[in-house]
Amino acid sequence: MDRIWQIWLSGGWVMIPLFLLALLLYTQAFQLVVFVRRNDISAKRESQWWEWVRHPERAEGRAAKIIRFTQSGVATADHVRNRFEEVRIVIVNLIDRRSRFIGTLVAAAPLMGLLGTVLGMLQTFFGISTSGGAETAGVVAAGISEALVTTQTGLTIALPGLFIVMVIRRRKHALEAKLARLESLTLSALNVG
Repeated sequence: MDRIWQIWLSGGWVMIPLFLLALLLYTQAFQLVVFVRRNDISAKRESQWWEWVRHPERAEGRAAKIIRFTQSGVATADHVRNRFEEVRIVIVNLIDRRSRFIGTLVAAAPLMGLLGTVLGMLQTFFGISTSGGAETAGVVAAGISEALVTTQTGLTIALPGLFIVMVIRRRKHALEAKLARLESLTLSALNVG
């Protein structure tokens, strides 16, 4: 643990914003993953959806709330479509906005690491130009260490975040497809015109 702390300190002041960025990124990502899981409308079989659409009182889980909301008090197909659009706005657009924010944080991590790289290299060149003899090696080593640690930290923060964003977007697309299928079944079952 002491070795990790020493490596962390060798990255310089850029490690503090990198830590805060990682904390924000993974907190937001975890919250969004939980939100996506909570709003999953999967059924064991599609025939179950058909039964739920025809008998909303038998529906279960998140799908039950959506089915009941989209069917209560509707008289035309446009009403059903508008209700499903409201569901999309509430669920899918929120997922989309938050995943874009997380994607921005993912993109910022390597850039912040690059900032640390530049600062470390500037420290190296300054040390070379101002010191002489035995001191030069220590100054150069410290500058290069700072440059490499911040670059590595930025990439280490970004790569798992990138995979999380890809998983969230894949689940969002699956949710959109499920909502479209549920909308189609609802329109067919209600036979509204």
